[in-house]
Amino acid sequence: MGDLPALLEGFTTVLHPTYLLYALFGVFVGTAVGVLPGIGPAMTIALLLPLTYSLEPAAAIIVFAGIYYGGMYGGSTTSILLNTPGESASIVTALEGNRMARAGRGAAALATAAIGSFVAGTVATVALTFVAPVVARWAVRLGEPDYFALMVVAFITVGALLGSSVPRGIAALGLGLFLGLVGTDTLTGQQRFTFGLPSFADGIDVVVVAVGLFAVGEALYTASRLRHGPVHVIPVEKGWRTWMKREDWRRSWKPWLRGTAIGFPVGTIPAGGADVATFLSYAAERRLAGPHRKQFGRGAIEGVAGPESANNAAAAGVLVPLLTLGLPTTATAAIIIAAFQSYGIQPGPLLLQNQSGLVWALIASLYIGNVMLVVLNLPLVGMWVRILQIPRHYLYAGILLFGALGSYALNFSPVDVLILLGIGVVGFFMRRFGYPVAPMVVGMILGPMAEDRLRRSLAISQGDLTYLVTSPFAASAYLAIVVVVCLGLWLRRREQKVDAELEGLAEEIRVESQQQEVR
Repeated sequence: MGDLPALLEGFTTVLHPTYLLYALFGVFVGTAVGVLPGIGPAMTIALLLPLTYSLEPAAAIIVFAGIYYGGMYGGSTTSILLNTPGESASIVTALEGNRMARAGRGAAALATAAIGSFVAGTVATVALTFVAPVVARWAVRLGEPDYFALMVVAFITVGALLGSSVPRGIAALGLGLFLGLVGTDTLTGQQRFTFGLPSFADGIDVVVVAVGLFAVGEALYTASRLRHGPVHVIPVEKGWRTWMKREDWRRSWKPWLRGTAIGFPVGTIPAGGADVATFLSYAAERRLAGPHRKQFGRGAIEGVAGPESANNAAAAGVLVPLLTLGLPTTATAAIIIAAFQSYGIQPGPLLLQNQSGLVWALIASLYIGNVMLVVLNLPLVGMWVRILQIPRHYLYAGILLFGALGSYALNFSPVDVLILLGIGVVGFFMRRFGYPVAPMVVGMILGPMAEDRLRRSLAISQGDLTYLVTSPFAASAYLAIVVVVCLGLWLRRREQKVDAELEGLAEEIRVESQQQEVR
Protein backbone atom coordinates (compact mmCIF):
# COMPACT_ATOMS: atom_id res chain seq x y z
CA MET A 1 0.00 0.00 0.00
CA GLY A 2 3.02 2.27 0.29
CA ASP A 3 2.95 2.94 -3.45
CA LEU A 4 -0.59 4.32 -3.49
CA PRO A 5 0.48 7.86 -2.46
CA ALA A 6 2.96 7.84 -5.35
CA LEU A 7 0.17 6.74 -7.71
CA LEU A 8 -2.07 9.54 -6.43
CA GLU A 9 0.77 11.97 -7.08
CA GLY A 10 0.96 10.57 -10.60
CA PHE A 11 -2.75 11.27 -11.04
CA THR A 12 -2.15 14.82 -9.82
CA THR A 13 0.37 15.25 -12.62
CA VAL A 14 -1.70 13.64 -15.36
CA LEU A 15 -4.95 15.44 -14.44
CA HIS A 16 -3.31 18.77 -15.23
CA PRO A 17 -5.09 20.12 -18.36
CA THR A 18 -1.87 20.15 -20.38
CA TYR A 19 -1.10 16.49 -19.70
CA LEU A 20 -4.71 15.52 -20.30
CA LEU A 21 -4.40 17.04 -23.77
CA TYR A 22 -1.20 15.06 -24.36
CA ALA A 23 -2.93 11.86 -23.25
CA LEU A 24 -5.92 12.62 -25.50
CA PHE A 25 -3.59 13.31 -28.41
CA GLY A 26 -1.77 10.02 -27.83
CA VAL A 27 -4.89 7.83 -27.64
CA PHE A 28 -6.45 9.64 -30.62
CA VAL A 29 -3.38 9.12 -32.80
CA GLY A 30 -2.96 5.55 -31.54
CA THR A 31 -6.55 4.66 -32.39
CA ALA A 32 -6.28 6.25 -35.82
CA VAL A 33 -3.06 4.34 -36.44
CA GLY A 34 -4.53 1.07 -35.21
CA VAL A 35 -7.44 1.47 -37.63
CA LEU A 36 -5.16 1.79 -40.66
CA PRO A 37 -4.05 -1.63 -41.99
CA GLY A 38 -0.33 -2.28 -41.79
CA ILE A 39 0.53 0.67 -39.53
CA GLY A 40 1.09 -0.22 -35.90
CA PRO A 41 2.10 1.49 -32.65
CA ALA A 42 5.79 0.70 -33.18
CA MET A 43 5.84 2.59 -36.48
CA THR A 44 3.98 5.58 -35.05
CA ILE A 45 6.15 5.93 -31.96
CA ALA A 46 9.29 5.62 -34.10
CA LEU A 47 7.93 8.26 -36.47
CA LEU A 48 7.09 10.69 -33.65
CA LEU A 49 10.33 10.19 -31.70
CA PRO A 50 12.27 12.99 -33.43
CA LEU A 51 9.26 15.31 -33.32
CA THR A 52 8.78 15.09 -29.52
CA TYR A 53 12.22 16.29 -28.47
CA SER A 54 10.77 19.71 -27.67
CA LEU A 55 8.46 18.12 -25.07
CA GLU A 56 9.46 17.38 -21.52
CA PRO A 57 9.99 13.67 -20.77
CA ALA A 58 6.71 13.13 -18.89
CA ALA A 59 4.64 14.63 -21.72
CA ALA A 60 6.42 12.57 -24.40
CA ILE A 61 6.11 9.29 -22.48
CA ILE A 62 2.39 9.93 -21.84
CA VAL A 63 1.90 10.50 -25.57
CA PHE A 64 3.73 7.27 -26.42
CA ALA A 65 1.74 5.27 -23.82
CA GLY A 66 -1.48 6.62 -25.32
CA ILE A 67 -0.36 5.59 -28.80
CA TYR A 68 0.54 2.13 -27.51
CA TYR A 69 -2.85 1.48 -25.90
CA GLY A 70 -4.78 3.26 -28.66
CA GLY A 71 -3.16 1.10 -31.32
CA MET A 72 -4.36 -2.01 -29.51
CA TYR A 73 -7.91 -0.64 -29.41
CA GLY A 74 -8.03 0.56 -33.01
CA GLY A 75 -6.88 -2.70 -34.56
CA SER A 76 -10.26 -4.29 -33.89
CA THR A 77 -12.12 -1.84 -36.16
CA THR A 78 -10.50 -2.96 -39.40
CA SER A 79 -10.60 -6.60 -38.28
CA ILE A 80 -14.35 -6.44 -37.79
CA LEU A 81 -15.45 -4.12 -40.60
CA LEU A 82 -12.80 -4.81 -43.23
CA ASN A 83 -11.55 -8.33 -42.36
CA THR A 84 -8.06 -6.79 -42.48
CA PRO A 85 -6.28 -6.69 -39.09
CA GLY A 86 -4.58 -3.37 -38.43
CA GLU A 87 -2.28 -5.18 -35.97
CA SER A 88 -1.07 -8.80 -35.97
CA ALA A 89 -2.66 -9.23 -32.54
CA SER A 90 -6.09 -8.58 -34.13
CA ILE A 91 -5.91 -11.50 -36.56
CA VAL A 92 -8.13 -13.72 -34.40
CA THR A 93 -10.68 -10.93 -33.99
CA ALA A 94 -11.09 -10.76 -37.76
CA LEU A 95 -12.56 -14.27 -38.02
CA GLU A 96 -15.46 -13.92 -35.59
CA GLY A 97 -15.84 -10.14 -35.70
CA ASN A 98 -16.12 -9.93 -39.48
CA ARG A 99 -18.68 -12.73 -39.50
CA MET A 100 -20.74 -10.79 -36.94
CA ALA A 101 -20.50 -7.65 -39.09
CA ARG A 102 -21.67 -9.53 -42.19
CA ALA A 103 -24.65 -10.79 -40.20
CA GLY A 104 -25.61 -7.22 -39.32
CA ARG A 105 -24.10 -7.29 -35.83
CA GLY A 106 -21.01 -5.16 -36.43
CA ALA A 107 -22.01 -2.68 -33.71
CA ALA A 108 -22.22 -5.48 -31.12
CA ALA A 109 -18.80 -6.81 -32.17
CA LEU A 110 -17.22 -3.34 -31.92
CA ALA A 111 -18.89 -2.75 -28.55
CA THR A 112 -17.71 -5.99 -26.95
CA ALA A 113 -14.20 -5.34 -28.30
CA ALA A 114 -14.10 -1.79 -26.88
CA ILE A 115 -15.64 -2.65 -23.51
CA GLY A 116 -13.51 -5.78 -23.18
CA SER A 117 -10.41 -3.75 -23.97
CA PHE A 118 -11.39 -1.22 -21.29
CA VAL A 119 -12.00 -3.92 -18.67
CA ALA A 120 -8.79 -5.79 -19.49
CA GLY A 121 -6.70 -2.64 -19.76
CA THR A 122 -7.92 -1.35 -16.40
CA VAL A 123 -7.50 -4.65 -14.53
CA ALA A 124 -4.07 -5.21 -16.07
CA THR A 125 -2.99 -1.66 -15.17
CA VAL A 126 -4.01 -2.35 -11.56
CA ALA A 127 -1.83 -5.46 -11.67
CA LEU A 128 1.01 -3.39 -13.14
CA THR A 129 0.60 -0.87 -10.29
CA PHE A 130 1.22 -3.52 -7.64
CA VAL A 131 3.61 -5.87 -9.45
CA ALA A 132 6.09 -3.35 -10.90
CA PRO A 133 7.29 -1.88 -7.54
CA VAL A 134 7.80 -5.37 -6.09
CA VAL A 135 9.90 -6.46 -9.07
CA ALA A 136 11.89 -3.20 -9.00
CA ARG A 137 12.67 -3.49 -5.28
CA TRP A 138 13.92 -7.02 -5.85
CA ALA A 139 15.93 -6.14 -8.95
CA VAL A 140 17.71 -3.15 -7.40
CA ARG A 141 19.87 -5.56 -5.37
CA LEU A 142 21.39 -7.12 -8.48
CA GLY A 143 25.13 -6.87 -9.21
CA GLU A 144 27.06 -6.34 -12.44
CA PRO A 145 27.13 -10.03 -13.51
CA ASP A 146 23.41 -10.22 -12.76
CA TYR A 147 22.68 -7.29 -15.06
CA PHE A 148 24.79 -8.89 -17.78
CA ALA A 149 22.87 -12.14 -17.33
CA LEU A 150 19.61 -10.21 -17.78
CA MET A 151 20.94 -8.76 -21.04
CA VAL A 152 21.84 -12.24 -22.27
CA VAL A 153 18.33 -13.43 -21.37
CA ALA A 154 16.90 -10.58 -23.42
CA PHE A 155 19.17 -11.30 -26.38
CA ILE A 156 18.44 -15.02 -26.53
CA THR A 157 14.72 -14.87 -25.86
CA VAL A 158 13.99 -11.93 -28.14
CA GLY A 159 16.19 -13.29 -30.91
CA ALA A 160 14.66 -16.76 -30.65
CA LEU A 161 11.01 -15.89 -30.08
CA LEU A 162 10.32 -12.72 -32.08
CA GLY A 163 9.77 -13.90 -35.62
CA SER A 164 8.94 -17.20 -37.25
CA SER A 165 12.52 -18.52 -37.46
CA VAL A 166 15.09 -18.76 -34.68
CA PRO A 167 18.18 -18.46 -36.98
CA ARG A 168 16.71 -15.40 -38.69
CA GLY A 169 15.93 -13.82 -35.33
CA ILE A 170 19.48 -14.41 -34.09
CA ALA A 171 20.86 -13.00 -37.38
CA ALA A 172 18.78 -9.84 -36.94
CA LEU A 173 20.00 -9.57 -33.34
CA GLY A 174 23.63 -9.89 -34.49
CA LEU A 175 23.16 -7.07 -37.00
CA GLY A 176 21.78 -4.87 -34.24
CA LEU A 177 24.71 -5.70 -31.94
CA PHE A 178 27.10 -4.70 -34.71
CA LEU A 179 25.36 -1.36 -35.24
CA GLY A 180 25.52 -0.73 -31.49
CA LEU A 181 29.33 -1.08 -31.58
CA VAL A 182 29.81 1.55 -34.28
CA GLY A 183 31.43 4.71 -32.90
CA THR A 184 34.02 5.60 -30.28
CA ASP A 185 34.81 3.14 -27.49
CA THR A 186 34.05 4.89 -24.21
CA LEU A 187 36.90 3.14 -22.35
CA THR A 188 39.77 3.30 -24.83
CA GLY A 189 38.72 6.27 -26.95
CA GLN A 190 39.36 4.25 -30.13
CA GLN A 191 36.96 4.42 -33.05
CA ARG A 192 35.31 1.15 -34.07
CA PHE A 193 33.71 0.24 -37.40
CA THR A 194 33.52 3.88 -38.52
CA PHE A 195 35.25 3.15 -41.87
CA GLY A 196 37.11 6.43 -41.45
CA LEU A 197 33.91 8.50 -41.67
CA PRO A 198 33.72 11.33 -39.12
CA SER A 199 29.91 11.12 -39.12
CA PHE A 200 30.11 7.67 -37.52
CA ALA A 201 32.47 8.73 -34.71
CA ASP A 202 29.57 9.36 -32.31
CA GLY A 203 27.82 6.17 -33.38
CA ILE A 204 24.59 5.65 -35.29
CA ASP A 205 21.60 7.26 -33.59
CA VAL A 206 19.16 4.59 -32.43
CA VAL A 207 16.27 6.90 -33.33
CA VAL A 208 17.39 6.95 -36.98
CA VAL A 209 17.56 3.14 -36.98
CA ALA A 210 14.15 2.85 -35.32
CA VAL A 211 12.50 5.23 -37.80
CA GLY A 212 14.26 3.51 -40.70
CA LEU A 213 13.12 0.02 -39.68
CA PHE A 214 9.64 0.65 -38.32
CA ALA A 215 8.54 3.62 -40.43
CA VAL A 216 10.43 3.66 -43.74
CA GLY A 217 11.00 -0.09 -44.09
CA GLU A 218 7.51 -0.98 -42.86
CA ALA A 219 5.90 1.63 -45.12
CA LEU A 220 7.77 0.32 -48.16
CA TYR A 221 6.87 -3.27 -47.36
CA THR A 222 3.19 -2.59 -46.59
CA ALA A 223 2.75 -0.30 -49.60
CA SER A 224 4.26 -2.95 -51.88
CA ARG A 225 1.61 -5.47 -50.78
CA LEU A 226 -1.50 -3.30 -50.82
CA ARG A 227 -4.08 -3.81 -53.51
CA HIS A 228 -5.29 -0.96 -55.67
CA GLY A 229 -8.91 0.10 -55.80
CA PRO A 230 -11.51 1.27 -53.28
CA VAL A 231 -11.77 -0.15 -49.76
CA HIS A 232 -15.06 -1.96 -49.14
CA VAL A 233 -16.15 -1.46 -45.53
CA ILE A 234 -19.15 -3.23 -44.02
CA PRO A 235 -21.56 -0.51 -42.82
CA VAL A 236 -22.27 -0.29 -39.10
CA GLU A 237 -25.89 -0.16 -38.05
CA LYS A 238 -26.71 3.05 -36.17
CA GLY A 239 -28.47 3.53 -32.85
CA TRP A 240 -27.82 2.46 -29.27
CA ARG A 241 -30.29 -0.42 -29.60
CA THR A 242 -28.01 -2.14 -32.11
CA TRP A 243 -25.23 -2.38 -29.53
CA MET A 244 -24.88 -5.24 -27.07
CA LYS A 245 -28.07 -6.87 -25.87
CA ARG A 246 -28.53 -8.57 -22.50
CA GLU A 247 -27.56 -11.93 -24.01
CA ASP A 248 -24.37 -10.42 -25.45
CA TRP A 249 -23.40 -9.05 -22.03
CA ARG A 250 -24.04 -12.44 -20.45
CA ARG A 251 -21.82 -14.20 -22.98
CA SER A 252 -19.04 -11.56 -22.93
CA TRP A 253 -18.18 -10.80 -19.33
CA LYS A 254 -16.50 -14.12 -18.56
CA PRO A 255 -14.35 -14.02 -21.75
CA TRP A 256 -13.30 -10.48 -20.79
CA LEU A 257 -11.97 -11.71 -17.44
CA ARG A 258 -10.45 -14.90 -18.87
CA GLY A 259 -8.71 -12.91 -21.60
CA THR A 260 -7.26 -10.60 -18.97
CA ALA A 261 -6.01 -13.54 -16.90
CA ILE A 262 -4.31 -15.02 -19.98
CA GLY A 263 -2.96 -11.82 -21.53
CA PHE A 264 -1.21 -10.13 -18.58
CA PRO A 265 1.15 -13.00 -17.59
CA VAL A 266 1.93 -13.83 -21.23
CA GLY A 267 2.80 -10.16 -21.84
CA THR A 268 5.34 -10.15 -19.01
CA ILE A 269 7.51 -12.85 -20.60
CA PRO A 270 9.29 -12.64 -23.98
CA ALA A 271 7.13 -15.27 -25.64
CA GLY A 272 5.36 -13.41 -28.41
CA GLY A 273 3.38 -10.82 -26.45
CA ALA A 274 -0.18 -10.04 -27.50
CA ASP A 275 -0.05 -12.28 -30.59
CA VAL A 276 0.32 -15.46 -28.56
CA ALA A 277 -2.11 -14.24 -25.89
CA THR A 278 -4.93 -13.69 -28.40
CA PHE A 279 -4.54 -17.16 -29.91
CA LEU A 280 -4.48 -18.80 -26.49
CA SER A 281 -7.58 -16.84 -25.45
CA TYR A 282 -9.45 -17.86 -28.60
CA ALA A 283 -8.56 -21.52 -28.04
CA ALA A 284 -9.77 -21.30 -24.43
CA GLU A 285 -13.06 -19.69 -25.44
CA ARG A 286 -13.72 -22.40 -28.04
CA ARG A 287 -13.20 -25.10 -25.44
CA LEU A 288 -15.42 -23.39 -22.86
CA ALA A 289 -18.17 -22.21 -25.22
CA GLY A 290 -20.46 -25.16 -24.45
CA PRO A 291 -23.71 -24.90 -26.42
CA HIS A 292 -22.39 -21.89 -28.37
CA ARG A 293 -19.36 -23.72 -29.75
CA LYS A 294 -21.04 -24.31 -33.11
CA GLN A 295 -21.16 -20.54 -33.63
CA PHE A 296 -17.36 -20.30 -33.71
CA GLY A 297 -16.30 -19.51 -37.24
CA ARG A 298 -19.75 -18.05 -37.93
CA GLY A 299 -19.74 -15.06 -35.60
CA ALA A 300 -19.38 -16.07 -31.93
CA ILE A 301 -19.18 -13.00 -29.71
CA GLU A 302 -16.89 -14.88 -27.28
CA GLY A 303 -14.31 -15.08 -30.08
CA VAL A 304 -14.17 -11.28 -30.12
CA ALA A 305 -14.47 -10.54 -26.40
CA GLY A 306 -11.74 -12.92 -25.18
CA PRO A 307 -8.94 -12.18 -27.68
CA GLU A 308 -9.46 -8.41 -27.54
CA SER A 309 -9.24 -8.52 -23.74
CA ALA A 310 -6.09 -10.65 -23.91
CA ASN A 311 -4.63 -8.20 -26.43
CA ASN A 312 -4.92 -5.18 -24.12
CA ALA A 313 -3.98 -7.07 -20.96
CA ALA A 314 -0.77 -8.23 -22.67
CA ALA A 315 0.01 -4.60 -23.55
CA ALA A 316 0.08 -3.74 -19.83
CA GLY A 317 2.05 -6.89 -19.02
CA VAL A 318 4.78 -5.86 -21.46
CA LEU A 319 5.40 -2.76 -19.33
CA VAL A 320 6.42 -4.81 -16.28
CA PRO A 321 9.81 -6.07 -17.59
CA LEU A 322 10.28 -2.86 -19.57
CA LEU A 323 10.01 -0.50 -16.58
CA THR A 324 11.56 -2.71 -13.89
CA LEU A 325 14.30 -4.60 -15.77
CA GLY A 326 14.76 -2.58 -18.94
CA LEU A 327 13.91 -5.62 -21.06
CA PRO A 328 11.72 -5.20 -24.15
CA THR A 329 9.54 -8.20 -25.01
CA THR A 330 7.85 -6.73 -28.13
CA ALA A 331 8.76 -4.45 -31.01
CA THR A 332 6.81 -1.54 -29.55
CA ALA A 333 8.51 -2.00 -26.18
CA ALA A 334 11.90 -1.71 -27.89
CA ILE A 335 10.85 1.61 -29.42
CA ILE A 336 9.58 2.88 -26.05
CA ILE A 337 12.99 2.07 -24.55
CA ALA A 338 14.57 4.13 -27.35
CA ALA A 339 12.17 6.94 -26.40
CA PHE A 340 13.32 6.77 -22.77
CA GLN A 341 16.97 6.75 -23.79
CA SER A 342 16.50 9.75 -26.08
CA TYR A 343 15.79 11.73 -22.87
CA GLY A 344 18.76 10.23 -21.05
CA ILE A 345 16.53 7.91 -18.99
CA GLN A 346 17.41 4.23 -18.71
CA PRO A 347 14.54 1.84 -17.85
CA GLY A 348 15.56 -0.69 -15.26
CA PRO A 349 15.63 -1.44 -11.55
CA LEU A 350 16.66 2.11 -10.59
CA LEU A 351 13.98 3.80 -12.68
CA LEU A 352 11.40 3.80 -9.86
CA GLN A 353 13.98 5.39 -7.56
CA ASN A 354 15.53 7.94 -9.91
CA GLN A 355 12.43 8.82 -11.96
CA SER A 356 9.59 7.92 -9.60
CA GLY A 357 7.40 10.84 -10.66
CA LEU A 358 7.73 9.95 -14.34
CA VAL A 359 6.88 6.27 -13.81
CA TRP A 360 3.80 6.92 -11.71
CA ALA A 361 2.61 9.62 -14.10
CA LEU A 362 2.94 7.05 -16.90
CA ILE A 363 0.94 4.43 -14.96
CA ALA A 364 -1.72 7.00 -14.01
CA SER A 365 -1.99 8.02 -17.67
CA LEU A 366 -2.89 4.41 -18.53
CA TYR A 367 -5.97 4.62 -16.30
CA ILE A 368 -6.99 7.94 -17.85
CA GLY A 369 -6.22 6.71 -21.37
CA ASN A 370 -8.45 3.66 -20.95
CA VAL A 371 -11.42 5.89 -20.14
CA MET A 372 -10.64 8.17 -23.07
CA LEU A 373 -10.40 5.20 -25.42
CA VAL A 374 -13.88 3.94 -24.53
CA VAL A 375 -15.27 7.40 -25.26
CA LEU A 376 -13.41 7.56 -28.56
CA ASN A 377 -14.14 4.03 -29.75
CA LEU A 378 -17.85 3.56 -29.02
CA PRO A 379 -19.54 6.76 -30.27
CA LEU A 380 -17.01 7.69 -32.97
CA VAL A 381 -16.87 4.47 -34.98
CA GLY A 382 -18.12 6.29 -38.08
CA MET A 383 -15.17 8.67 -37.96
CA TRP A 384 -12.65 5.83 -37.74
CA VAL A 385 -14.32 4.15 -40.69
CA ARG A 386 -13.82 7.29 -42.77
CA ILE A 387 -10.08 7.16 -42.03
CA LEU A 388 -9.98 3.92 -43.98
CA GLN A 389 -10.88 5.91 -47.11
CA ILE A 390 -7.56 7.83 -47.06
CA PRO A 391 -5.76 7.08 -50.37
CA ARG A 392 -2.87 4.75 -49.60
CA HIS A 393 -0.35 6.55 -51.82
CA TYR A 394 -0.90 9.77 -49.86
CA LEU A 395 -0.62 7.95 -46.56
CA TYR A 396 2.68 6.21 -47.20
CA ALA A 397 4.20 9.19 -48.99
CA GLY A 398 3.45 11.21 -45.86
CA ILE A 399 5.10 8.58 -43.65
CA LEU A 400 8.28 8.69 -45.73
CA LEU A 401 8.28 12.50 -45.71
CA PHE A 402 7.81 12.82 -41.95
CA GLY A 403 10.42 10.12 -41.34
CA ALA A 404 13.00 12.01 -43.42
CA LEU A 405 12.19 15.36 -41.80
CA GLY A 406 12.34 13.89 -38.31
CA SER A 407 15.70 12.23 -38.90
CA TYR A 408 17.15 15.40 -40.36
CA ALA A 409 15.89 17.40 -37.36
CA LEU A 410 17.90 15.22 -34.93
CA ASN A 411 21.28 16.73 -35.82
CA PHE A 412 20.43 18.77 -38.95
CA SER A 413 22.71 16.45 -40.88
CA PRO A 414 22.00 15.08 -44.39
CA VAL A 415 24.05 12.01 -43.42
CA ASP A 416 21.28 10.96 -41.01
CA VAL A 417 18.78 11.04 -43.89
CA LEU A 418 21.05 8.83 -46.00
CA ILE A 419 21.45 6.41 -43.09
CA LEU A 420 17.68 6.45 -42.65
CA LEU A 421 17.10 5.49 -46.28
CA GLY A 422 19.76 2.77 -46.12
CA ILE A 423 18.27 1.29 -42.93
CA GLY A 424 14.81 1.57 -44.48
CA VAL A 425 15.86 -0.50 -47.49
CA VAL A 426 17.44 -3.05 -45.15
CA GLY A 427 14.21 -3.16 -43.15
CA PHE A 428 12.18 -3.69 -46.33
CA PHE A 429 14.24 -6.69 -47.39
CA MET A 430 14.23 -8.08 -43.84
CA ARG A 431 10.42 -8.04 -43.85
CA ARG A 432 10.37 -9.37 -47.41
CA PHE A 433 12.45 -12.43 -46.52
CA GLY A 434 11.01 -13.07 -43.06
CA TYR A 435 13.68 -11.55 -40.80
CA PRO A 436 12.15 -9.88 -37.72
CA VAL A 437 13.21 -6.28 -37.21
CA ALA A 438 12.56 -6.05 -33.46
CA PRO A 439 15.67 -8.11 -32.43
CA MET A 440 17.81 -5.72 -34.47
CA VAL A 441 16.59 -2.72 -32.46
CA VAL A 442 16.89 -4.64 -29.18
CA GLY A 443 20.48 -5.60 -30.03
CA MET A 444 21.39 -2.02 -30.87
CA ILE A 445 19.82 -0.65 -27.67
CA LEU A 446 21.03 -3.27 -25.20
CA GLY A 447 24.32 -4.19 -26.90
CA PRO A 448 26.39 -1.24 -25.59
CA MET A 449 24.84 -1.70 -22.13
CA ALA A 450 25.71 -5.40 -22.09
CA GLU A 451 29.28 -4.63 -23.19
CA ASP A 452 29.62 -2.09 -20.37
CA ARG A 453 28.32 -4.56 -17.77
CA LEU A 454 30.62 -7.30 -19.06
CA ARG A 455 33.68 -5.08 -18.87
CA ARG A 456 32.84 -3.94 -15.34
CA SER A 457 32.33 -7.54 -14.22
CA LEU A 458 35.65 -8.63 -15.68
CA ALA A 459 37.40 -5.62 -14.14
CA ILE A 460 36.01 -6.49 -10.71
CA SER A 461 36.98 -10.15 -11.03
CA GLN A 462 40.35 -9.35 -12.71
CA GLY A 463 39.41 -11.35 -15.77
CA ASP A 464 37.90 -14.36 -14.01
CA LEU A 465 35.08 -15.58 -16.28
CA THR A 466 33.57 -17.77 -13.57
CA TYR A 467 32.53 -14.55 -11.80
CA LEU A 468 29.81 -14.17 -14.46
CA VAL A 469 28.00 -17.36 -13.45
CA THR A 470 28.75 -17.86 -9.76
CA SER A 471 26.08 -15.53 -8.33
CA PRO A 472 22.77 -17.29 -7.58
CA PHE A 473 20.76 -14.90 -9.72
CA ALA A 474 23.06 -15.12 -12.75
CA ALA A 475 23.02 -18.93 -12.62
CA SER A 476 19.23 -18.87 -12.30
CA ALA A 477 18.98 -16.43 -15.23
CA TYR A 478 20.97 -18.69 -17.55
CA LEU A 479 18.79 -21.61 -16.47
CA ALA A 480 15.71 -19.46 -17.09
CA ILE A 481 16.86 -18.93 -20.68
CA VAL A 482 16.28 -22.60 -21.39
CA VAL A 483 12.90 -22.57 -19.62
CA VAL A 484 11.65 -19.38 -21.29
CA VAL A 485 12.78 -20.42 -24.77
CA CYS A 486 11.17 -23.85 -24.41
CA LEU A 487 7.98 -22.27 -23.05
CA GLY A 488 7.96 -19.69 -25.82
CA LEU A 489 8.45 -22.29 -28.53
CA TRP A 490 5.65 -24.39 -27.03
CA LEU A 491 3.34 -21.36 -27.03
CA ARG A 492 4.37 -20.64 -30.62
CA ARG A 493 3.49 -24.20 -31.67
CA ARG A 494 0.20 -23.87 -29.79
CA GLU A 495 -0.49 -20.67 -31.70
CA GLN A 496 0.30 -22.36 -35.01
CA LYS A 497 -2.01 -25.26 -34.12
CA VAL A 498 -4.87 -22.88 -33.36
CA ASP A 499 -4.09 -20.96 -36.54
CA ALA A 500 -4.32 -24.18 -38.56
CA GLU A 501 -7.64 -24.98 -36.91
CA LEU A 502 -8.91 -21.52 -37.83
CA GLU A 503 -7.89 -21.98 -41.45
CA GLY A 504 -9.62 -25.36 -41.57
CA LEU A 505 -12.74 -23.86 -40.02
CA ALA A 506 -12.76 -20.98 -42.49
CA GLU A 507 -12.39 -23.45 -45.37
CA GLU A 508 -15.36 -25.47 -44.09
CA ILE A 509 -17.45 -22.30 -43.97
CA ARG A 510 -16.48 -21.37 -47.53
CA VAL A 511 -17.38 -24.84 -48.81
CA GLU A 512 -20.70 -24.74 -46.96
CA SER A 513 -21.49 -21.31 -48.43
CA GLN A 514 -20.70 -22.53 -51.95
CA GLN A 515 -22.95 -25.56 -51.46
CA GLN A 516 -25.82 -23.35 -50.32
CA GLU A 517 -25.39 -21.15 -53.38
CA VAL A 518 -25.51 -24.18 -55.67
CA ARG A 519 -28.75 -25.34 -54.00
